[in-house]
Amino acid sequence: MRMVDIIDKKRNGGELTKEEIQTFVDGVVSGEIPDYQTSAFLMATYFNDMTDAERSELTMAMMKSGDHLDLSSIPGVKVDKHSTGGVGDKTSIPLAPIVAALGIPVPMISGRGLGHTGGTLDKLEAIPGYQVEISEDDFKKQVKNEGLAIVGATGNIAPADKKIYALRDVTDTVDSIPLIASSIMSKKIASGTDALVIDVKTGAGAFMKTLDDSRELAKALVGIGKGVGMNCMAIISDMNQPLGNAIGNALEIKESIDLLKGQAPADITDLVLTLGSHMVVMSGKADDLKTARAMCEKTIEDGSALKKFGDMIAAQGGDRNVIDHPEIMPQAKYKIPLPAKTDGVVSKVEADEMGIAGMLLGGGRQKADDKLDYAVGIMMNKKVGDAVKAGDTLLTIYSNRENVDDIKQMLYDNIEISDSAEPITLIHETVR
Repeated sequence: MRMVDIIDKKRNGGELTKEEIQTFVDGVVSGEIPDYQTSAFLMATYFNDMTDAERSELTMAMMKSGDHLDLSSIPGVKVDKHSTGGVGDKTSIPLAPIVAALGIPVPMISGRGLGHTGGTLDKLEAIPGYQVEISEDDFKKQVKNEGLAIVGATGNIAPADKKIYALRDVTDTVDSIPLIASSIMSKKIASGTDALVIDVKTGAGAFMKTLDDSRELAKALVGIGKGVGMNCMAIISDMNQPLGNAIGNALEIKESIDLLKGQAPADITDLVLTLGSHMVVMSGKADDLKTARAMCEKTIEDGSALKKFGDMIAAQGGDRNVIDHPEIMPQAKYKIPLPAKTDGVVSKVEADEMGIAGMLLGGGRQKADDKLDYAVGIMMNKKVGDAVKAGDTLLTIYSNRENVDDIKQMLYDNIEISDSAEPITLIHETVR
């Protein structure tokens, strides 16, 4: 079976058989299929989509391409969370210790940045010494002893996805429902988690720009999970402006720490508590969302979630002093304000362009092998609905180059100031 024939069939809108999909996945893992053919397959899939059967077959083939973690030795219901990616979306970082502080095991396998969106692993690597790549045995031991771990795909989990993931980023095939669904669910099924909450983003800064597309993706993800017996649900949350105020790796770690100290912006705090409430209910620790939310809030108030975050950092080789001294992370040389040009109310902040600006500063990848600058990024001083006067700082650019005129113009082009603004709804729907 030739790969060129499989590409041709998908390019022309044909439905691939189980054997053809397996041939593709096997060839990616073995290296027999070169990157240019894999890229061609991804682009053909992007334009022609996949049937439900193809999506399921691709997911399971990717899952079976490597190991399947057995977490049965860890007591309790293991609960994980995944986000489809957004700008300023650091929710996993404070969420995991909040839930783990309640005695719920959180084995979290996360990813790196894709396109204009940041990656949880990239953010955590801004912490000096933090190791995202650990062995399967160490992963299981840490979840058992500390209650949580946030790592990259451990050992040989879904090796096909590792190769495809990097190519999706640099071939502009990220926002494809079958590719997103198979990537997420192959790792989550293989990771051995019992329950999964998925945060599907919608809007300008998400891969799914419309609510209809986001709903379709949420249903695809939940459907795959249910099909293999996983307790799985999704919420659809807004990504029409950056989440929280921080965009950039070290900046987002600092904001995550602020959240665990009860000092973060309202939107990121609300989303973390909403996701956490669902995770607590799915674990069986609470019967309803109101009770679960109160339990999550208490872990912030009593400091147990912050301590749990420090325990995780230390267990993975990081310097837990970052909690009280975030300045030990890389720091940008220049902090450049972007002043408002007129009076009014912020009516639009194009999240995707904010993410692209952060990437162009060096905080994200344009090519698969790009090295990240953990210090750079953007801090939002004003968001949708905020009143401004000419000269007020809209945002602050954190940069290691002095001349950022190109970035300034991009940001001005994508922030609107009007007489009024429509409020943004943070949580749109729940999909079960």
